[in-house]
Amino acid sequence: MNPQTSVLLTDLYQLTMLQGYYEQGMEETAVFEFFVRKMPPERNFLMVAGLDQALTYIESLRFTSAELEWISQCGRFRDDFVDYLSGLRFTGDVHAIPEGRVVFPNEPLLRVTAPLPQAQLMESRLVNLLHFQTMIASKAARCVLAAPGKVLVDFGMRRAHGAEAALLAARASYLAGLTGTATVLAAPLFGIPIFGTMAHAFVQAHGNESDAFKHFAQAQPGNVVLLIDTYDTERAARKVVELAPRLAQEGITVKGVRLDSGDLAGHARKVRQILDEGGCSGITIFASSSVDEYVLQDLAGAGAPIDGFGIGTHLDTSADRPYLDCAYKLQEYGGRARRKRSEGKATWPGRKQVYRYVDSDGYLSHDLLTLETDVRDGQPLLHPVMRAGRRIDPPETLTQSRTRAAEDLARLPPGLRDLRQRQDYPVEVSDQLRALTAELDAKNDES
Repeated sequence: MNPQTSVLLTDLYQLTMLQGYYEQGMEETAVFEFFVRKMPPERNFLMVAGLDQALTYIESLRFTSAELEWISQCGRFRDDFVDYLSGLRFTGDVHAIPEGRVVFPNEPLLRVTAPLPQAQLMESRLVNLLHFQTMIASKAARCVLAAPGKVLVDFGMRRAHGAEAALLAARASYLAGLTGTATVLAAPLFGIPIFGTMAHAFVQAHGNESDAFKHFAQAQPGNVVLLIDTYDTERAARKVVELAPRLAQEGITVKGVRLDSGDLAGHARKVRQILDEGGCSGITIFASSSVDEYVLQDLAGAGAPIDGFGIGTHLDTSADRPYLDCAYKLQEYGGRARRKRSEGKATWPGRKQVYRYVDSDGYLSHDLLTLETDVRDGQPLLHPVMRAGRRIDPPETLTQSRTRAAEDLARLPPGLRDLRQRQDYPVEVSDQLRALTAELDAKNDES
């Protein structure tokens, strides 16, 4: 079984509910929506990501013979139900907000319309895919806002929570506007530019720091970025100045130096001065070491002469906000709107659409959450992406998603761009949706 594509990568209750639906013949059309309930205190906006992986999962949904054999032998399910599962395929429709779009609480990022067992079964994996990439893209977008024009590279693979997380973090952060990643497999899988320098071990393995720099440059003549803080940062910078003209005679250009510890702003100023005075003004300074959007903003405010950053742990784990309060909930079944009324977790019922409005300056003004049938004059955010179990259009390229992300970030009003002050974006709820909610509540109170 492939752990990333197996239908068994789910919660047990998805299968136990499925058997209950099967036995009761409950296969009428259901509508489920994935959304974020509320904005984390550390976020003013979120950015959609993960749709491509979600659609791939939906389109290929089926039980393999090995999975069916395990279900049959686990002792929880009857043989006729296992036979039913062998023919299960997704035959429904999907609407979604495109990747790279900025979104807010209670707005359905994805809507699944299908026979109840099909729509229910995919809940756990869809939440898993959409939640993670949306969380990482939202973190990465904040880094982009904090350091406009800088080279920003995902350095977080080693701290990511598993192989899939590392790859999808590279994808989501690139989608949100980062320059690239250090994770090599992201290049052949997603076409993401990859970046790399050297480790302290390379310097330590040499008896002489200058020899380490020279040998690395000769091994990687087209990508010479030297790590200079293994011992004494400023002394190493002077060694780079001495080495650069000798390497130039071999046709090798030193592109940059990297700082990975200490007072990044202070070291960068000293190193910049050493490089400039040594005739190496073309050598850039790249910095890493516990970088996040707050560090980026502080360094920018301090005028630190740093040209690019590697963003690792804080990005790939979304350290300040490692989860989103999101859900995939039933909103309609058998042609009747449904609503969850649990305290603190109530939902807006029915099939919904989100309309976006901008002000006279082109900035986002407000969104309207309403019923799908309530057509308005704003920009509709949800679009059909699958019909009768198949994608309507070929998958978007990451370039297309990156372009959309950049456009949406440019349309954020100043208050939403603030990284430290919370500002709520207005998401209005239509009278039609409120009326349906009141109607359902009245019926439930009478029953």
